[in-house]
Order: sequence, then structure tokens, then C-alpha cells
Amino acid sequence: MAMAAVADSADPSQQQQQQPFPLPAILTNPSSTPPELITQGAEGRLYKTTYLLPSIPCALKYRPPKPWRHRVLDARLTRHRILAEARNLAKCKREGVSVPSVYAIDESAGWLMMEWVAGGPVRAAINESLRRRRDDEKAAGRSGDAIVEGDAEGDQDLVALLRRIGEAVGRMHKVGIVHGDLTTSNMMLRPWERGKEPANGHATPAGDGLLDGEIVIIDFGLASQSTSEEDRAVDLYVLERAFASTHPRAEKLFTTLLESAYREAFKQAPVVLKKLEDVRMRGRKRSMIG
Repeated sequence: MAMAAVADSADPSQQQQQQPFPLPAILTNPSSTPPELITQGAEGRLYKTTYLLPSIPCALKYRPPKPWRHRVLDARLTRHRILAEARNLAKCKREGVSVPSVYAIDESAGWLMMEWVAGGPVRAAINESLRRRRDDEKAAGRSGDAIVEGDAEGDQDLVALLRRIGEAVGRMHKVGIVHGDLTTSNMMLRPWERGKEPANGHATPAGDGLLDGEIVIIDFGLASQSTSEEDRAVDLYVLERAFASTHPRAEKLFTTLLESAYREAFKQAPVVLKKLEDVRMRGRKRSMIG
């Protein structure tokens, strides 16, 4: 009976029925671990499954066919985007940038299998840290909405995290990759590995561990290979505006730390940061005009 239950759970037809969307063929194999749909975007879906062994979790990014697009054009676009993402990830990994490893790829079938990054998104960790700070301020009789300046004793972990973000982005730009969609949702906090030198900074001795971890940049679906100062500056501007909208209380601190840590990780940073000023001016004009 136990064997029958295992067989039923691995039945591809049952797996398909339990899923809200049709699965890619690779996830319907009898030996495949039942996949878990993590998120769905406009261009694709992300599943959590396993690679080779049940003990090795992995992420599978799948770009399903677009019925509204010409079949030949859709196949070419999917193939190009999957290959481009895999190449950009492989280049970053080879040069020491913290990104997920590429395990397997089938550009014709529209999927890319990658390392599963343990931990949670940076966005959630920062928001939780700011929430705790607000609660502490209210408990002390203050308003709880003060701008984070980074000079308080409890700000050390946040300062260290923001510096690690700047270093991670600087390393990525140094190897000639522009992300295209830099946000704190597209960065993961991977727990520190004992005995291994982290690629971007260390945890602070004090703190509760909420903001500890190595920054791993994910989702390279819009990434490209570029050494243009303009492209790099736009990348930084996107991150800056995304941070301001998601974590407004720490916006001022983030801008300062991003620039200083970015300079330390990337020799050409001064030129990029000068170009960033031009990009900011264009952004302000655009918001004024509407």
C-alpha cells in the first residue's frame, strides 16, 4: 500500500491536475519531485523542485509559449532570453559575483534550472527591521516615523547590509553585467556558511541576526552585458527609486551608503556616479512634466 501511495503521488496526470497551470514537460517525468509554484510573472513562472537527488533543491524558471505571439517569433524570443539569462548568470558566477548557479537548460523547451538560494528576500528583512525599530520608538514615546540616519546604536546591522548591497552591485557592474531590474525583491539574504569567506562583507558582531547574510542577486531575465556608464547609472537609478518606494524611511541612508560601497567595489564608479546625477535630473524633469 505504501508503494502504491508513492506511485500515485508521482503520477504525472495527478501532478498536472493539482497545478494551476500546465507544467513544462521536464516536471511531468515520473521521477520528478512534485513541483511547487513559487511565483508567476508576466513572462514566466518559477517552480521549486529538485535536481538529480531529492536532497538537492533547485529553482526552475519556465517561459511558457505565448499564444498571442507568432509561433516562430515566440520560439526565437524564448530561446534568446533563456540563453542570455544563463550566459549572464554563468559569467557572474565565474567572476565571483554571488548569483545562483546554473544547473541545466533547455532553451527550446523554455526552461532554466538553477541553484535554490536559501534564505529570504532582502526586502522582507529590511521591512521587518524597520517595523521593529518603529515599535521600539513608539514604546519609548516617540512618533515611530523618524528618518533612519544610520548613527543610532541599533542601526549597525542595517548600515552593514546596505553596504553589502552596494558592494554586490559594484562587483556585478565590474564584470560587465547590467541587471535591468534591481530591487530589494531581487536580492536574497543567504545565511552565512561556516568556514567560507563571504563574497560581499561580513555580519556585524552585535544584532539579532535578522539582517545577517550574503547578498545574492537573482532574476536576470532583463539583464544584459554592457560596459556603458549610462546603462550602469540607469541600473543604479532603478535600484534607488525602488528602494525609496519600498523603504522610504531609509532612503537617505541607502543613497549615501550605496555610493560609498559601490566606489570601493568598482574602480570606474566615479564616472558612473557622475552619470547617475544626469539620470536623476532626467527623472526629476520627467516627473515634473508628467
